[in-house]
This record gives sequence, structure tokens and C-alpha cells, in this order.
Amino acid sequence: MIDGPYFVLTVLGVLGTGLVAGVFCGFSTFVMRGLGTLPPAQGVAAMNAINAAAVAPPFMIVFLGSAALCAVIAVVTFVLWPDEGTVELLVGSALYLFGSLGLTMVANVPRNDALAGLEPDTPPAAAYWAAYLREWTLWNHIRTAASAGAALAYVLALT
Repeated sequence: MIDGPYFVLTVLGVLGTGLVAGVFCGFSTFVMRGLGTLPPAQGVAAMNAINAAAVAPPFMIVFLGSAALCAVIAVVTFVLWPDEGTVELLVGSALYLFGSLGLTMVANVPRNDALAGLEPDTPPAAAYWAAYLREWTLWNHIRTAASAGAALAYVLALT
């Protein structure tokens, strides 16, 4: 069984990746659906406001802190190569680093940036909004599953 400081790192990994999975799940299950019921100009304005608020410390500490923690867990696992939980720890770290952080950078952030560059009350914004909702939410579903999978993998490493 994992113990000592390594146990604490793994428990923190469960908490961090689980919290992020919960945030992403909320967006996938009701936030984006709610925004989709608004007229495009209102939806674009609301999503731009949400995206601006998301980069504030409360969420970024959890999101990026979890990424740093996953990286530390992966490095420590490679260095120590524990008798138990090695595969689960490496899978959990990979799921979060690639499936959550990586997808955020290559799929969601570029869409957020494109949306932020549009004036909400314009035809281009209205045209982009429908595609944005569909594509952003699809990638968010994957981020949700990856973050939840990371938390589960870390829990399995502890058992």
C-alpha cells in the first residue's frame, strides 16, 4: 500500500482531479445547455464573462495545481517505481495531463479565444455560437471523463 508523503500526494491528486471533473461535469450537464437556450448575443456575452472569470485564481489554482501535482506524481512514480499502484498512478497522471490540461489548451482555449474576438451582437458571433456550443461541449465531455478517470485511477492506486 502507498504510504507516507506519497499517500498524501495521491490523496491530493484524487481531490484535485475530482474537483476539476466536477466543474467540467457541471458545464457539460447544465451550464452549456442553459447558455444554449439564450439568444446568441446573450449566450456569447455570458460565455465570454464566464471564460474571463475562469482564469481567476480560485479555479486556476485547482486546475493548474492539479496538473502540477499529477506531473509530480508521475515523476515520483517513475523514480520510485512502487510495488503497488504504479500503473494506476501513471494512468491517472496521463489522463489528467493529456485529457484535461492538454485538451483545454488545444481544443477549448482556442474556441474561447475565437469567441472572445467577436462582438456579441454581430452576425458572425451568432453564426459561430452554434458551432461553439456543439464543439466546445464535445471536448468538455472528454475533459470531464479524463479528469474523472484520473481521480478513479488514483483511488485505485490507494487500494
